[in-house]
Amino acid sequence: MSIRGLRARLVSFMRRARKGAALIAASATLAACNVGGPVLSGSGAGGVQGDGPVRVALLVPQGSARPTDDLIARNLENAARLAVADLGGATVTLNVYPTQGTPAGATAAAEAALSAGAQVILGPLYQDNAVAVGNAVSGSAVPVLSFSNNTAIAGGNVWVLGNTFENTARRVLGFAAAQGRNRVLVTHASDEAGTVANAAIARAAGGTGAQITGSVPYQLSQQGIAAAAPQIAERAEATGTNAVFLTGNTSADLPVISQLLSEQGLGDEETRFLGLTRWDIPTDALSLPGLQGGYFALPDPAPLAQFNARYAGAYGAQPHPLASLAYDGVAAIGAIAGRGQTVGRGTLTANAGFAGTGGVFRLRGDGTNDRALAVAQIVNRQIQVVSPAPNSFGGAGS
Repeated sequence: MSIRGLRARLVSFMRRARKGAALIAASATLAACNVGGPVLSGSGAGGVQGDGPVRVALLVPQGSARPTDDLIARNLENAARLAVADLGGATVTLNVYPTQGTPAGATAAAEAALSAGAQVILGPLYQDNAVAVGNAVSGSAVPVLSFSNNTAIAGGNVWVLGNTFENTARRVLGFAAAQGRNRVLVTHASDEAGTVANAAIARAAGGTGAQITGSVPYQLSQQGIAAAAPQIAERAEATGTNAVFLTGNTSADLPVISQLLSEQGLGDEETRFLGLTRWDIPTDALSLPGLQGGYFALPDPAPLAQFNARYAGAYGAQPHPLASLAYDGVAAIGAIAGRGQTVGRGTLTANAGFAGTGGVFRLRGDGTNDRALAVAQIVNRQIQVVSPAPNSFGGAGS
């Protein structure tokens, strides 16, 4: 098929997809945007003791120049308040601080929160903002539970709550290897996000039983993908690959590369596609021909559906995909406080973890996280969960 023909075939889907998928893509691409300096180690966020409810400062990107940030800010605050209400109101108190989505704004918000006696900082959203906040509170014992998923900023007094590329890749690679699809070729855009995704998959492969047979980059354009598709197919055949990891998302390159690689004979029973991002947002993506039969990871559908329904019942609309992170953060803080413990490194990194909106999750000593994920397959344009999310963790989490 010509590039012109492919463009005509996909443009209708892309127009529908961008609005919905941009919401979830925002969390995926946080791992590669606005890279800041290293977070200072500080005290390691040992925790601040206090009487009464735990004082939580919620940092949201209100007032940002980005057009969607005020919507995200409202959803984060709504979800956090829903969690506080679920705790009964006597466990956690919440104060909200706008960051304008900038490092300077985030620093000012963190300093104001410390002056007001905050014991935990929940947020901010962007990784450069989280770096700034981590540095601003590094001389204190206050932990920072950021909404980023960039593991590069984790450590010291900063944790990332967002589902990381490594976590998803471990789950998908482990499942694929157990199915005999243990020779995996990675494809990725040649931009920063694609490079980060490729490196994350390589790091995640150890211990999964999967072997990475190589990686092939492509320019993030229809012409660039079309030029790379034959090379990807040739590399797959030459290396005995039986699965191809697609790192793109539904609002950008995934519809194009899945289609073109399918036309090269990949993505079939011999070389299943694996996904690093959510393939079910928007739901129209489930109809993409190239994704049929492929595998991707997603949060445990049951608790996530329950959270979405409760949020919609309280606020009259479905939550932004990032809103669940705010709920999870408050829920974890509340679980610790409910046991009469101080919220700090020792209690935050308990191996058992916490019950979250998408299943169990735990924070690790290095500032990253583990999230229990399900694996789904697209069959006849429908999601079929082929490996349920585990309901507990095995092994050490710190």
